[in-house]
Amino acid sequence: MRQIRRQLLGLVLGSFILAATSLGLAGPASAHDAAESTSPAQGASLAAPPEEVSVTFSNKPLGIGSSFSVKDSGGTEWADGSVQIVDNVATQKLRQGGPSGAYTVAWRVVGSDSHPIEGTFTFTVTGGAPGAAPSAAAPSSAASSGTSAAGSSTAAGTVPSMGTAQPGVTEEPSSPARAGEPFQWSIVIFAVVAVGLLVALGMLARRRLNGDGDAGEKGGE
Repeated sequence: MRQIRRQLLGLVLGSFILAATSLGLAGPASAHDAAESTSPAQGASLAAPPEEVSVTFSNKPLGIGSSFSVKDSGGTEWADGSVQIVDNVATQKLRQGGPSGAYTVAWRVVGSDSHPIEGTFTFTVTGGAPGAAPSAAAPSSAASSGTSAAGSSTAAGTVPSMGTAQPGVTEEPSSPARAGEPFQWSIVIFAVVAVGLLVALGMLARRRLNGDGDAGEKGGE
């Protein structure tokens, strides 16, 4: 009887240790994705407007629901086209002709676990593109001459656009969004451990009942 109890106790403790280990290994994999770095870096000072901005994540974001907004200090939108995701980097192209001054990038993506994450970062351009007007022009300069105002308007609109520029948004993927996600083997391992524990307990209980029955029959004789 004592031997059966020891075997049962050892089996229960071993099963719990194995299950805890499996869940501990699966914990980091189930954590939410996070942004690791940006380009340009937060607070960077650039000599000229960049051609693109990007954010690097801890895992590859899903190719759906991503958006970038890149605005100068005057509120003009400079994002051009849709967000491009390659591996774990989301990139947004910018229109040419950006002025000098501060820029704010607001981004949003859907992580590999379908959890949306978002954030912002800023950078400063010390020298605008050739012919670009500063983002905060003085009102008196525009009123000093009609021809100069028309000239500055033409320079600021060197990149053709229809209406107000819109921030980049990713297009719908042709394949299902979760088609490439890794399978959660930790769930399978935990289920196998649980089933094995139940089977072992059932076998030990049956053996114990058979042992008690045999002992009773011998005692009756």
